[in-house]
Amino acid sequence: MASNHPGTTGLMGWIDSRLAVTNAIRAHLTEYYAPKNFNFWYFFGSLALLVLVNQILTGIWLTMSYKPSAAEAFASVEYIMRDVEYGWLIRYMHSTGASAFFIVVYLHMFRGLMYGSYKQPRELIWIFGVLIFLALMAEAFMGYLLPWGQMSYWGAQVIISLFGAIPGIGPDLSLWIRGDYVVSDATLNRFFSLHVIALPLVILGLVVAHILALHEVGSNNPDGVEIKKFKDADGKPLDGIPFHPYYTVKDLVGVAVFLIFFCAIIFFAPEMGGYFLEHPNFDPADPLKTPPHIAPVWYFTPYYAILRAVPDKLLGVMAMGGAIVVMFFLPWLDRSPVKSIRYRGPLSKAALAAFVVAFIILGYLGALAPSPGRTLLSQVCSVVYFAFFLLMPIYTSIDSTKPVPERVTSK
Repeated sequence: MASNHPGTTGLMGWIDSRLAVTNAIRAHLTEYYAPKNFNFWYFFGSLALLVLVNQILTGIWLTMSYKPSAAEAFASVEYIMRDVEYGWLIRYMHSTGASAFFIVVYLHMFRGLMYGSYKQPRELIWIFGVLIFLALMAEAFMGYLLPWGQMSYWGAQVIISLFGAIPGIGPDLSLWIRGDYVVSDATLNRFFSLHVIALPLVILGLVVAHILALHEVGSNNPDGVEIKKFKDADGKPLDGIPFHPYYTVKDLVGVAVFLIFFCAIIFFAPEMGGYFLEHPNFDPADPLKTPPHIAPVWYFTPYYAILRAVPDKLLGVMAMGGAIVVMFFLPWLDRSPVKSIRYRGPLSKAALAAFVVAFIILGYLGALAPSPGRTLLSQVCSVVYFAFFLLMPIYTSIDSTKPVPERVTSK
């Protein structure tokens, strides 16, 4: 049978006549034109895909030896570490990959904040991105319980109990999530099934939607200039270059640098001083022995600090949830006529800087035991966090802007 796609013959032509593989490659790689002024901040999207693949592959390998049972889970992790061939390496690749995932996602989102990648016409791309972030947080929380160590057990107990603060349905909701009156074998089994089956499927679907939405409207760039405005006689953007081979090769440089740091952590500091793998988690879960200080893993600590900054439990839960929900409205909160931070005035730059500093401080405070001074600092930083979003319609409207070039610059 002849191929419906000119230029493809043989096996590839046969496949193309039944499944448009070549068209997909052209649409999303060789004929997808990206701005030619991408800088290193654009490495983190591809690195997020790399880490996602790492998490899926290492996760599949770990499930071959892991036992989702309260009586055997901790021992099965020890078995993986000590007796499974290269099990220690797979486990450290997965645990380090979890932290690496959040590092690259946080940097990817920061790049979106800097260059206005959430503004029209890319609102849907941003919304899919925030949904991926939410699903990733759920995935990490479910996986956090699986080692069945002390911090896993008590961390899950504390976080699940927060749902009990919801008026009316809170206690029943907490009971439904746990599957029991305390974190138990039933909780471990349902978290395991969600972690290895349901949530990965959700994340993969959202990633596909995120990429399709991106390729529909085109990538943003450090100038915030739409490259589709100026095209040559063939309809190709004058300020764009094919994603492949130019950016696929460039991304390999970012991958190489990332893997150097990634492997250094795996082989020399897999615990990262207790931030990637907490020291209490090397003890089996004991319902009768509470750790001196219960705190979530580092990538949850900014939101945990916001939770603790509010004295009332219900209001604290609402503040923690609101800190994520408010991100969905960012495309409509920003009233600036320009996208990129390069052409914004001092108010927008100061607001973004204050937001980043507050977020880092909240992350640090969330990992520490509470004290009156730390609680006060958390409250101040929480106010700064929410002010960045809620005051955005005001300061972006009155802020000065610089002239935006018609075409992308090379700087």
